[in-house]
Amino acid sequence: MNKTQKTLRRLAVLACLSLVGPLQSTRADEPAAPAFSAKDKMIVETVLRLKSFDIQSSAPAKAAMLRYLRAQPGSEQYFELIQRFKLTELSPELLTLAIENAGETSGVRAAEVLKSIGQLPALQAVLREESAEKAVAAAELLGYVAGDQTVDILRPVVADAELPAAVRAAAVSALGRRTDGQHSLLKLAAEGKLAESLSFAAANALFASSEDAIRSQAAKYFELPATADSQPLPPLAELVKRRGDVEAGATVFAKTGTCSNCHKVRGQGKEVGPDLSEIGSKLSREAMYVSILDPSAAVSHNYETYTLLTVDGDTVTGLLVSETDQAVTLKTAEGISRTVDTDDIEILKKQSQSLMPQDLQRLLTVQQLVDLVEYTMTLKKS
Repeated sequence: MNKTQKTLRRLAVLACLSLVGPLQSTRADEPAAPAFSAKDKMIVETVLRLKSFDIQSSAPAKAAMLRYLRAQPGSEQYFELIQRFKLTELSPELLTLAIENAGETSGVRAAEVLKSIGQLPALQAVLREESAEKAVAAAELLGYVAGDQTVDILRPVVADAELPAAVRAAAVSALGRRTDGQHSLLKLAAEGKLAESLSFAAANALFASSEDAIRSQAAKYFELPATADSQPLPPLAELVKRRGDVEAGATVFAKTGTCSNCHKVRGQGKEVGPDLSEIGSKLSREAMYVSILDPSAAVSHNYETYTLLTVDGDTVTGLLVSETDQAVTLKTAEGISRTVDTDDIEILKKQSQSLMPQDLQRLLTVQQLVDLVEYTMTLKKS
């Protein structure tokens, strides 16, 4: 019997043993059994010694492999083995891992594996989900992993006025990571088909291009907004490299930047928008800049802006506090709650723009903006 035959025989024996299942603890004081058994591990180790082994040919071996991998989600071996054996059964877990960690290496790695096992359409489908947060994550991931399919997948998202502004802006930024995507954005701009609300995201993507010709063309259609001292805002790629003064940033937050007029930090400020006491634990530096400079492109669940028009012609704009059959309550940018009886409402419509000012950078110099972000990055969960 040669070495390969011995290995196959051992695998067969172990596969049969695995049918018995992991041994369960019989004493109340013993720890619970692990998600996979020692036999599972032995089967997996045996399979890995066989370079040409077809995992689909052995249901017990495949089951052991799945139990083994589900016990270590996100590890490099987890990704490698799913990719090697084309384990599409783990696609739902991979998709969840990708979406929940879109801004991290593990999230992108999960998306790469999804693509490698032919499951990119599952990620693409998330673009149309009701959850804007998940759709934004999917757009970001597709910008990293979709390769030459990126433009075909994301250009329709950019053009779809029915999708949330945050999702479309994320698609613009994702397209901007590729040269063909940048050319696609330029074409949309030249044809007048790029929504005004996406200009900031497009400008940042195009002015950060490595190609002089693209940056030159972008200047025909876009300009980055001016700051308080009339200086143009640097591209986002440059801003994220800068570091500021935390103490100066705290002063900007409370005074010049007017942030405390709508946000609380550790009990101080007004509660109109989200409490920012732990915002530094939630956003990357790049996302922090976007949330300040292009707030309509930043997703903040339960903080969408609504405009209400009464039958008498009054208009109220603010965050939706409550909506019942009897009345609707909106909280305005000044922190005032306005309640209107349902019978008095002519129109209630969700807005594409955030209640947060769209041109906050006009109040600040570039250095003040950098200081403000430096401060907000220190607001972390204790």
